[in-house]
Amino acid sequence: MACAGLIESFERRFLAARPLPSFPWRSLEEKLKTSLDSELLLNILQKTVLHPLCVKHPPSVKYTRCFLSELIKKHEAAHTEPLDELYEALAEILSAEESTQCHRSYLLPSGNSVSLSESTAIISQGTTGLVTWDAALYLAEWAIENPATFTNRTVLELGSGVGFTGLAICKMCSPKAYIFSDCHSQVLQQLRGNILLNDFLLTPDATTPLQPSVSTLVSPKPTVTAVQLDWDLVTMEQLSVFQPDVIIAADVLYDPEIILSLIGVLQKLSACQTEQGAPEVYIAFTIRNPDTYQLFRMELSRVGIGWQKIPSHNQKLFPYENHSEMERRITWGTAKQTVACEWNRISLKGHFRQKWEDL
Repeated sequence: MACAGLIESFERRFLAARPLPSFPWRSLEEKLKTSLDSELLLNILQKTVLHPLCVKHPPSVKYTRCFLSELIKKHEAAHTEPLDELYEALAEILSAEESTQCHRSYLLPSGNSVSLSESTAIISQGTTGLVTWDAALYLAEWAIENPATFTNRTVLELGSGVGFTGLAICKMCSPKAYIFSDCHSQVLQQLRGNILLNDFLLTPDATTPLQPSVSTLVSPKPTVTAVQLDWDLVTMEQLSVFQPDVIIAADVLYDPEIILSLIGVLQKLSACQTEQGAPEVYIAFTIRNPDTYQLFRMELSRVGIGWQKIPSHNQKLFPYENHSEMERRITWGTAKQTVACEWNRISLKGHFRQKWEDL
């Protein structure tokens, strides 16, 4: 691995606070064996702990401390002289107080970035929605490679969590309007904070119907709202306000009980569309339990929603693990006909624009 690529790998993984074993430590060790100075380590330090994004939106104290300790170990194994900058950074982090909140940042192809405030616990406040899951990263990659799906269109995201996918789409795909949603009040509070953190303004009244665009020009910034949406309790009247062209969701199929609720809300959304046809639907998910995935397929078939596997998008932009024991897929199509895609094999093979009553 070339030095530039090695440094970039450390940068992207550290900014996103990926697990430390996933870092290319072995490649670093090999480079340090042949290095006559500490320039490589100094560059890594500048692109990680001292990165402007980390200074402004720091990862957890514990994470940074463990990272610096590992970096110091690698340096000491290859060099006899201590590197003052590493110890100074560690001393500063040792004096910092741990918080229940931390930040992750993701670099976008445009040079922009998405920064998120998250909980330091995977499950917090009784919900998994306070952290970013890999399926959200994957769906954002697909969206960035297929911006026309979202450009100048109204997008509704179900189960937005802390908001990564939506923020990436808002910054890279120029939607006309973007509606974030979640059912958990604590998640919604965190989500709204992240929207503001990324320099978007929230429309104060989320119940006001979105006005149709009279221009085909791409808006520089979408209209952004964040609403509390319980899939079981929401009414057709409430959903009719949104009128989305596109519906997306990431990693919302982790519980069998949620599947019926998801399919139910998709049916409601399709039925309450006024002028345009049924919305297109894109769902990214991880297959953790084959039985849950099989149930999802059975319920799709039961209500007449078709699906098929399609290949992968090309670019990997965000740090997640390719080699996993868990299979990941994306589904896409309309609220009537949905197409399932393998995690690492996604591309579009055609749109299904039939209304519910047509199929």
